[in-house]
Amino acid sequence: MSNPTPYSIHALELGPMENFIYLIHDHATDTAAVVDPAWEVPEINALAQRLGVRITDVLLTHSHHDHINGIDELLDTHDARIHLLKPEAQFWGRQLARPQLHHGGDRIRVGETEIEALHTPGHTPGSTCYRLGRDLITGDTLFVFGCGRCDLSGGDPEQMFQTLKGLREGLPEDTVIHPGHNYAEKPTSTLKEQAEGNPFMCFTEVDRFVHYRMHEHDRIRETPYRAIPCDHDH
Repeated sequence: MSNPTPYSIHALELGPMENFIYLIHDHATDTAAVVDPAWEVPEINALAQRLGVRITDVLLTHSHHDHINGIDELLDTHDARIHLLKPEAQFWGRQLARPQLHHGGDRIRVGETEIEALHTPGHTPGSTCYRLGRDLITGDTLFVFGCGRCDLSGGDPEQMFQTLKGLREGLPEDTVIHPGHNYAEKPTSTLKEQAEGNPFMCFTEVDRFVHYRMHEHDRIRETPYRAIPCDHDH
């Protein structure tokens, strides 16, 4: 049975923080992009070898250490282009080898697969979600039944509220999210499930969202995250 999409997304859970590192395989050219290379680069290389693909691109959702600490090692063996949003490059301040800086809405091609970079600030100023087909790689912006912290360097809970509102209202509800960490009872979910069961997606008032994100959530919830029905207006 043929795959209806021109690409496949493969996930590796690596490192002490349950990071998901993704490899996007373009079927037409057998080229691939790695999203957030970190921790155990030999595992990433081994996956690429098993799939018979050549890594040509690196997509960064943001610049926190647990998502980028494998870049140098990966570039030692692959002539890959690095992609990130300009606001994140400015926030990070690191001089990267072969960087390609983007703005929200830009499209990146990996072989014949087109990937849209969405600017989704809140966890960091230049946090990025990558949209391809009905898939959305969300980094630390949106977890399954959770969202990224806003109290770290570069975080802004008011921006996060607007970002999550934009994802909920602006993308098809059957969009499948692929988060940056394995913090929930299952590794992926749809936006419809998140709109109905992710407490961060239930808020209609920014002040209440900010209070919950900054003062309540980490005190009352533990992983693995499960659905909390949105049966009331926070």
